[in-house]
Amino acid sequence: ASIIETLFDENKIELLVQGIAVSGDSAGGGLAAGLALLARDRGEYGIVFQHLVFPALDDRTAVRTDLSPLGGEVIWTQASNVYAWPALLGEPPGGPDVSPYAAPGRAEDLARLPPACIQVGGLDLFVDESVDYARRLAVAGVPCELHVYPGAPHGFTMAWRAGVTRALDRDSHLALRHALRPHPADARTVTAR
Repeated sequence: ASIIETLFDENKIELLVQGIAVSGDSAGGGLAAGLALLARDRGEYGIVFQHLVFPALDDRTAVRTDLSPLGGEVIWTQASNVYAWPALLGEPPGGPDVSPYAAPGRAEDLARLPPACIQVGGLDLFVDESVDYARRLAVAGVPCELHVYPGAPHGFTMAWRAGVTRALDRDSHLALRHALRPHPADARTVTAR
C-alpha cells in the first residue's frame, strides 16, 4: 500500500494536491523527517515541505558523552532519551543497523528531499543533531531554514504565552505559508482508495 493509501485507509478521498507538508515536534519531528525520506525513496507522493520542531533525529544522541552540559537539563533529559529510543527501535540506541527512516540523522543521502524548516531551543538536548541535520540538508542542496531559540529547552512551546513561543509560531506560519502558497498550474487531483 502507498503512504497515502495507508494514511486514508480504505476511505475514498479526493484531494487537490499542490503539495503535502509533513510536520511534527519532538519524536513526531523525527517521524516526519523519516516519512520524507521514505516517500523520496519510494518515489511516492511529492512531499514539498518538512516542518520539524525540536525533532528527535538521531538515536546516537542517547549514547553520546560529549553533549553540552546545559542541553537537555530541562523537560527532555538524556535519561528520557535513553528510555525512549528503544521504544521506537525495539533495541538499544546507537547500534549499527538502525534504519534512517526511524533515525533520519543516520541517512547518508539527503539529496532530493523537500525543503525544510527546523526549529529547536538552544538548551534542547536535540540542538546539536538539529543543527547538524540542517547543515547536511544544505550541503545536499536542500533549502533549509534553521531557527535556534536562545535559552529555550525542549518542548518550550508548552509555555504558549512566552515570547519565544510566539516567535516560533510566527516563524512557523511564515515558513509554511511560503512553502504551501498556491501554485495552481502544479496542482493535480489524486484519489486514495
